[in-house]
Amino acid sequence: MADFMHNQAKGRMVGWADRVNGNDPANAALIVAVINTSATDATLRDLDTFAAIEADANTAEVTNSGYARKVLTDASGITVTVDDTNDRTDVDIPDQTWTGVAAGTAWTDVQTGYDSDTTGGTDSNIVPGSQHDFPITPDGSDITAQIAAAGIWRAS
Repeated sequence: MADFMHNQAKGRMVGWADRVNGNDPANAALIVAVINTSATDATLRDLDTFAAIEADANTAEVTNSGYARKVLTDASGITVTVDDTNDRTDVDIPDQTWTGVAAGTAWTDVQTGYDSDTTGGTDSNIVPGSQHDFPITPDGSDITAQIAAAGIWRAS
């Protein structure tokens, strides 16, 4: 599998990152989740919500002890950089670390998304942004995901 942008998010992630950084709306956040999937990229990129991803028969969010979704807010260090020299805008998020992740479900991918209201509490409200290959077999160690060294999303 390869890293890809979900069809629903193409051209939108930079704007969503700006909204989260601007605290507009107040409870907006970027979400980082880990999944185990054998579904094809072609299947997954067409799914429009986290709920749809989880409903896929070949995909499930991992449940290892030590794992929890990451919720990135305006205080989380999301950077949006306008690069006039290269005529593009890059978004980056800090590396994400899970501490002492127990053995159990193997990890295949990191899924990112945008939630306009984290108080809503449903995966039907989270729009998938991008998916990143992340094959890991947890063994009780800490796991750190560096989603993209040069930026998680780019608009050009």
